[in-house]
Amino acid sequence: MNLSAANVTVVVQYGDSFSKALIKNLIVVVLSIFINYINAGLIYTFSKHQIFNTNPRYILFVHLVINDMIQVTLTVALFITSYIFFRIPMTVCCFFILIAIFTIENTPLNLACMAVECYIAICIPLRHSQICTVKKTRLLILLVWATSLVSVLPDLFMTLATESQDYFKLRVFCVRERVFPNPRIIERRNITYIVYLVLVWCIIFFIYFRIMFTARTASKDAKKARDTILLHGFQLLLCMATYAEHLVKDMVWQWFRDYYLDALFACYLLFQIIPRFISSIIYGVRDKTFRKHLKGYLLYKISPQ
Repeated sequence: MNLSAANVTVVVQYGDSFSKALIKNLIVVVLSIFINYINAGLIYTFSKHQIFNTNPRYILFVHLVINDMIQVTLTVALFITSYIFFRIPMTVCCFFILIAIFTIENTPLNLACMAVECYIAICIPLRHSQICTVKKTRLLILLVWATSLVSVLPDLFMTLATESQDYFKLRVFCVRERVFPNPRIIERRNITYIVYLVLVWCIIFFIYFRIMFTARTASKDAKKARDTILLHGFQLLLCMATYAEHLVKDMVWQWFRDYYLDALFACYLLFQIIPRFISSIIYGVRDKTFRKHLKGYLLYKISPQ
């Protein structure tokens, strides 16, 4: 029995009590509502003010927020579904898992794009308006989704080619390893994650040191940009944690089998929910211009423009 199958077996045999299941679901639902409430406020603020929706920096940020909202909604829906129905049709599970993977792989690419825009604004300010236009930014977002699409679709095609038609008629406990069980897919996934993270880390390190050099003799904006790049690096660490989730689960299975369900729940909060919350706080609430407009909307005090 492989680890993925073993994980599902443990969940079947040692399910949570009703009270514990209720508490876990309430925690997840409350956190997701709070996160999506803040994110919805960010998106609404973005859409209502031209200063945001004509600025490439904010366009990239709101794309990150929308990406996070999709991921939170999907993962919470799957979490609740796993307690209500436990098993769902393979085709439905496959669809949800694919979308969730898209959003996971979009995040480091989007962070790289945001770092590059910051670099251009500080180090090549005279060309910023020419290089970073709204049209180019939207094309860049399409490229991010296309890159994730090219990365993820081979998993689906390989599964279609290697599994029988009856496989897709099954009802399964919806996890990625159950939908795409081929070992080659797992190997390719690990390689893809490593390439993504190394590439984005190289971009962030290069940009940070270039901006740090500029900040020694330049304006206050350059120093603020340097701090922003550090936050990009922190967010990337959260992405790395998400990518390492399956490794952590395997370690937990080996070392803490008696507390496996509780450990899985802790992993879920740590790798799926908390990073989405921190993302909104880091970029939305920290920005003075965004914060000024956002405060009124979150408190239902929309002032006339």
